[in-house]
Amino acid sequence: MKAGERDVAVALRMLVSELQKDVKEGDGDQLAVLRREHKRRLEAATQFENANRPDLVHKEQAEAAMIARYLPPDITDQQLDEIIAEAISETGATGPRDMGPVMKVVKDRAGGLVDGKRASDAVRAALARDLV
Repeated sequence: MKAGERDVAVALRMLVSELQKDVKEGDGDQLAVLRREHKRRLEAATQFENANRPDLVHKEQAEAAMIARYLPPDITDQQLDEIIAEAISETGATGPRDMGPVMKVVKDRAGGLVDGKRASDAVRAALARDLV
């Protein structure tokens, strides 16, 4: 506030509110809250862009960039592939029907350092490759 960055202050207040709400609900997973709010901002920016509202697109993208500063970097594709290979061999997965147990192991091992959709797509592709 003292620096005059009103937009950053508003976004930080929103983040604090979401984190406090998450603690009250008993989850307590700060990374999940940050990822969720980051994703919401990116989705909102896309919707505003489709609605031809460049002023709101800029606001949402700026908030997403501010939230991204507090997120740890995602793991690399190679690291994700290694985790998925270990999860497949550990669970004995043989096809797409075994995706649930594999995803559980991948999420546990990745520790919140990978986006859920990215992990899901990679697991689906790996299980499809194993069938070929």
